[in-house]
Amino acid sequence: MLYIVPTPIGNLQDITLRALEVLKKVDLILAEDTRTTIKLLNHYQVIRPLSPFHQHNEHLVLQHLVNQLMEGKTMALVSDAGTPGISDPGFLLVRECVKVGVKVECLPGATAFVPALVNSGLPANRFVFEGFLPQKKGRQTMFKKLAEEERTMIFYESPHRLVKTLEDMIQYFGADRLCSVSRELSKLYEENARGTLQEVCEHFKKKEVKGEIVMVVAGHES
Repeated sequence: MLYIVPTPIGNLQDITLRALEVLKKVDLILAEDTRTTIKLLNHYQVIRPLSPFHQHNEHLVLQHLVNQLMEGKTMALVSDAGTPGISDPGFLLVRECVKVGVKVECLPGATAFVPALVNSGLPANRFVFEGFLPQKKGRQTMFKKLAEEERTMIFYESPHRLVKTLEDMIQYFGADRLCSVSRELSKLYEENARGTLQEVCEHFKKKEVKGEIVMVVAGHES
């Protein structure tokens, strides 16, 4: 059995009782960064074996983990924050488990883009999640394609690239397109900046940007 276990995106209290129950009983916890996960486990006094599972080693350890699961071991896959597989490692392991018949159970729980979308004030009945945009190759093509997208769009971005991405969106989407940028969700210094792309861009040009970023951008009005 492989459990997919969401972890808090900031506030350590945002973990379910069921998630803690699973983490306490599995044979092994697979962590994106063991240094991050150990803080959560120590906070809740969970003592279980930890093993790294991230984008740099997932191809190397994949078959070994699947073999262990097929032999009867139970594992929990966690990422540094939120639900594994959403712009985080996890897809390859889940796909392989499904292929060979290992049972996979995904627990409901925290993921950053849902609260960012809901509190943006933009339409949430239809949306598209794009994750991280290409940094170089394919970036211009992607923006041209998304400029005609009519659904609300959701992106993840790093703090040091935020202003550049907002400037690119102004170029391709127009300065008056509405957006919301959420930073440090669920943490002490949570910020939700709403307005036009131009207004939000000017806001973040005036400050040092830190923390995890979720961008929500209105779709094209046909």
